[in-house]
Amino acid sequence: MKKTFLNKGFTLIELLVVVAIIGILASVVLASLNSARAKGADAAIKANLSNIRAQAEILYDSNSPNSYDTVCTNTVIVNQMEAASNALGGSVVDTLATAGTSSTVVCHEAEDDASWAVASALKTDTANSWCVDSTGSSMGIDGYLGASDTTCE
Repeated sequence: MKKTFLNKGFTLIELLVVVAIIGILASVVLASLNSARAKGADAAIKANLSNIRAQAEILYDSNSPNSYDTVCTNTVIVNQMEAASNALGGSVVDTLATAGTSSTVVCHEAEDDASWAVASALKTDTANSWCVDSTGSSMGIDGYLGASDTTCE
């Protein structure tokens, strides 16, 4: 009588190699995903700041005489700044005496109500800011908005 052994299945080494390959591929995908999330947050910040500019122009036209009075305290604009802040993971500051930082969204209104600027750091580049202002500028700036700046330049 002859005994035959049929070896079916995978060896332990084969299974370990497959698990290692899956782990390497998963780490590459997760690293790419984190980069995509940060770029998505930057896009959200830029979109919210763009919406602020549109709302500020509506406010300007509705004031008589035309001015940007209360632009930094307008409910819609404050909501947009909070949305940008949530995307950044920071906080909202809306006073003229406060300079921007890597974790704040700031709104500055000129004392004569003739101009304003809003800036926020970006998720992918916290050393610089994205800024919109009453002149129509929408641009990246080096560093942060200064304590008395009401334009992006």
